[in-house]
Amino acid sequence: MHITMRYTLLIMGLLALATPRVAAQMKGWEAGGWIGASNYFGDLNTNFRVNRIHLAGGAGARYNFNDRLAVRFGLNAGKISAYDSDSKNVFEQRRNLHFWSSIYDATAQFEFNFFPYVHGSRDYFFTPYMFAGPTFFWFNPKADLDGTTYDLREMGTEGQFRGEEYNTAQGAFAYGMGFKVDLSYRWSLDFTLSARKLFTDYLDDVKGAYADIRDIRSQRGDIAAALADRSGEPPIGTPGKQRGNGKNNDTYVFIGAGVNYYFGAVRCPGLARR
Repeated sequence: MHITMRYTLLIMGLLALATPRVAAQMKGWEAGGWIGASNYFGDLNTNFRVNRIHLAGGAGARYNFNDRLAVRFGLNAGKISAYDSDSKNVFEQRRNLHFWSSIYDATAQFEFNFFPYVHGSRDYFFTPYMFAGPTFFWFNPKADLDGTTYDLREMGTEGQFRGEEYNTAQGAFAYGMGFKVDLSYRWSLDFTLSARKLFTDYLDDVKGAYADIRDIRSQRGDIAAALADRSGEPPIGTPGKQRGNGKNNDTYVFIGAGVNYYFGAVRCPGLARR
């Protein structure tokens, strides 16, 4: 398990054990959707640029166990892209790669409310919260060459043999922060910033070293060779030279605002027996 996942789940567990419950308990389902933006960080965006954000959105359902703990199931979609031409790094400008991809993911995230949160309460109607959980996502990096769009996975740009290409369906770990606030007893707003720690470094089709262009050309053709090394003349893609940083996997993030409808009821404690 990745260190980020371990620490996030540990913190959530300790907070859940250490915080008291309020008298009125909340339990039940709520559902809704969100809209916002998506962005990518990785080998083609090493200095955390946010100049190519894209529209994103999703829908989900949350089950509240009580006023502190919940689990949410969500389906999300967005787009990511990056261009070396945007970078101020000399090597990256010379490398001259780019990509774009649609992103679709499904999450199951566990949530901890920092404050007690009870729909319809005058005192506990808002809270910041944190969340973490597993994600399954699909991607397919593409690039344009001479006005035509190509699937980069099919090009084997880092010398992958046929049948050994990376999978475009992968697992990840979702984590982030949010803020919930009631509009009424049934309706609430939700603002979130979430990231995905991926178990792949090929979100952008870039990971390791340049392969021999002659091998790529013989296996995949001239277009694949042109997409593998776009540095021009003289080319920088000598076999074995670094093309990307394989030590750190890629990341994508969502930021958004959503609205939810609560189907449950406030559970009030019974009167103490005399």
